Amino acid sequence: MLRAGAKTVLVAALLGLLGPVSAPVVAQEAEGLRAPVLMLDRNRLFAESAFGKAAEARFEAESKALIAENLQLEQALETEERSLTDQRATLDAAAFQELATAFDEKTEAIRAAQDAKSRAITAKREQDRQQFLQAAVPVLGELMRESGAVAVFDKDMVILSLRGVDITDEAITLIDAALGDGSALPAPPAPEAVPESAEGGAAAP
Repeated sequence: MLRAGAKTVLVAALLGLLGPVSAPVVAQEAEGLRAPVLMLDRNRLFAESAFGKAAEARFEAESKALIAENLQLEQALETEERSLTDQRATLDAAAFQELATAFDEKTEAIRAAQDAKSRAITAKREQDRQQFLQAAVPVLGELMRESGAVAVFDKDMVILSLRGVDITDEAITLIDAALGDGSALPAPPAPEAVPESAEGGAAAP
């Protein structure tokens, strides 16, 4: 049986493992008040919300459309390349070289354009996630106040919790009621094109 003083030291030591949350929780315990720490699965919050499902559906549709477009362009370039090869026997070296150079430049331009589309689709996906989290903050804040909590933590960042309560399911329900699939929210500005060098020449999806 731990004496009262020893028990206080043990609780304080455990709370110390939680880092920044230790101070407010210990202070509330000392005053005999309840101050729960809520936990949230941020990835599941987005993935299982109506907003997140709609955003992911758009991403999948745009990715599939780009893949199909890439395939069509690739087939067209292969056909053009075969035609160019067939002309080689009937053209002098200088004329053939001119056509070959133009074809190479055209191929590179198409690849750059398709890579830019791929990066734009990926950037839009991240923008949707950020817009969702920003719009969800007021809902989560109200849920936190109603719960009498002092903080909401991402579950992936919590190593040990004495009081943590997972509110992901409840948060999804409230956010769906407030945001729906996000179609009623103001459209965010179009994401800026990401320079190819910054992405290391990312390939199209």
